[in-house]
Amino acid sequence: MRTWILLLLVVQSASAQRSRYPDVLELRTEPPAGKSITGNVFSDKGAWHAYALPLRKEDNGAFIGPLLMDMSGKWLSGSFSRLSLFENDQNIDLAAAKATATYYPGLLQQDLEVAGLVIRQQLIFVSNREALLYTGVVNKTGRARHLELRYSGQSQGITAVRNAIQVQGFAITFPEKTMLMADSLQYVAKWDVAIPAGGKYEQTQVQAYFPDGVRPARRYDFADELKKNETRWNGYLARYFPPASKLTAPEKRLAVKCMVTLMTNWRSASKDILHDGVFPSVNYQGFYGVWSWDSWKQAAGLATFFPQLAKDNMRCMFDYQDEHGMIADCIYADKKENNWRDTKPPLAAWAVWEIYRHTKDAAFVREMWPKLVRYHEWWYQHRDHDRNGLCEYGATDGTRVAAAWESGMDNAVRFDSAVMLQNGKGAWSLNQESVDLNAYLYAEKLYLSKLAAVAGSRGDVYRSEAEKLRQRISAQFYDERRGYFYDRLLGAPGHVAVDGPEGWIPLWAGVATPQQAAAVKEKMASPEKFSTKIPLPTLAADHPAFDPMKGYWRGPVWLDQFAFGTEGLRKYGYSTLAAKLEAQLLEQAEGMLTDGPVYENYHPLSGKGLNARNFSWSAAHLLMILKNK
Repeated sequence: MRTWILLLLVVQSASAQRSRYPDVLELRTEPPAGKSITGNVFSDKGAWHAYALPLRKEDNGAFIGPLLMDMSGKWLSGSFSRLSLFENDQNIDLAAAKATATYYPGLLQQDLEVAGLVIRQQLIFVSNREALLYTGVVNKTGRARHLELRYSGQSQGITAVRNAIQVQGFAITFPEKTMLMADSLQYVAKWDVAIPAGGKYEQTQVQAYFPDGVRPARRYDFADELKKNETRWNGYLARYFPPASKLTAPEKRLAVKCMVTLMTNWRSASKDILHDGVFPSVNYQGFYGVWSWDSWKQAAGLATFFPQLAKDNMRCMFDYQDEHGMIADCIYADKKENNWRDTKPPLAAWAVWEIYRHTKDAAFVREMWPKLVRYHEWWYQHRDHDRNGLCEYGATDGTRVAAAWESGMDNAVRFDSAVMLQNGKGAWSLNQESVDLNAYLYAEKLYLSKLAAVAGSRGDVYRSEAEKLRQRISAQFYDERRGYFYDRLLGAPGHVAVDGPEGWIPLWAGVATPQQAAAVKEKMASPEKFSTKIPLPTLAADHPAFDPMKGYWRGPVWLDQFAFGTEGLRKYGYSTLAAKLEAQLLEQAEGMLTDGPVYENYHPLSGKGLNARNFSWSAAHLLMILKNK
């Protein structure tokens, strides 16, 4: 028994070491030719700037960047802190060095060996505004070396103050006694360094970006901060990987890739964003904000390894809950840009329950409880046109486009013929009751009843309401002839008979009868419908409007709907099919088990990654899928 326990601890310890996960995401890139970001980058601690590794040998001695991740999303420079070495006024050619560049979770590292010198550069984030760039130069020769070490960079608008340079809110603070020369377009920082035989020279510079103008002055010991950084990241891994994880080595690397994706998309509180949150994607400028149902999914995924950020991601959105209980679709650092035209599907109580399940933090549940209740009740007050207890997606401005956004499935075929109906001042509904919305509301009632017990409130009413709603969804949204769940038109018989993922949400929620679930399962397992190369597309493959390359929600596989589908199958005993579909996704989706990025969605027939790279809710749902294997 003792031997088995020791072996188990060794396995757990190995899985929780970040050194075992180099380059889970390809970060090597050339300096950007333009301002837009196309590749993968590294950030941490909720910072608003990011970096990448050098790809070309002529960029040895530099990290690429920084990328400034405010609303502009622009590169400040291709390499704003570039190392050069001189000896006897002769340049030591770093492009000729033996070089390695590695991305570990939370750490960029570059090692160079040239002219009897071993050079290590490391970059870590130490706060939500600051990164440290460490340089160590070891003299491997048997003689003393007298070197001139330089860092230089170019950008428009540089100013210099003492031992620091600033440009566009970004600042580099060099060690004291730096010889600093700068004009408005470039700078050079120099040090004369004497390194004895076998000796070492070290220095650390602070690189910081302040999108909100706050400039804390701090000093750091790099060795101490590197230990903290490694301990923190190993802690994330230890929390996620159980002692006897069944995941394969590629699956573990995928899980770590999903963690670093979420962490790079993490933004700390700034300006009108009052709590830390997670952006959908660093790669898409239109996603430079915090979105509601993205946040619910991200929080559920983050709870598996970083619960504090999961909690703040929830708080971030609820900071702007209005007096009626509504949650905005998305919020920005400038609150004048917040989108109040619509909200998003009600998955907030599910996310809070997932956080509680991983943390047992009853205080957080008590904090969120009244806000969740107000949000739940808002749907029935503002999105139930005929007051029959079944809700519709809608908008505050009466536009159908905003109502479709509220579903989260912006251009789904089921909304093609929908029209708007006014419920009251600033409240409109589509003229169809959506099955997924009401299934989400059913699930939310069950989660509210469980959260009530934790919060010290009564949840009886929600259990009673849930049972009545379950019966109505099962009876009114299910089409016996077609064997599937569909939306219903208001004031008209029949269903909106479009085969989409909304039809399996009743399985995820637990609404379907066993017989109904069996019929839905048959469609999900059908190659003509949903069992495509990458399974569970957002529109059945045999529908005339199926077009994954042009239709955002007309065929691509979105990993939230995929995950709800496989979880729903498992709830009704179809675990073998769920595992088969998950294996197809992991093995055949572009870049999934390699160092490629996690995409917003995937082409169901080719497996090609589509739309935004490094997408947060895709990463969050993959973490939950892998955690439950």
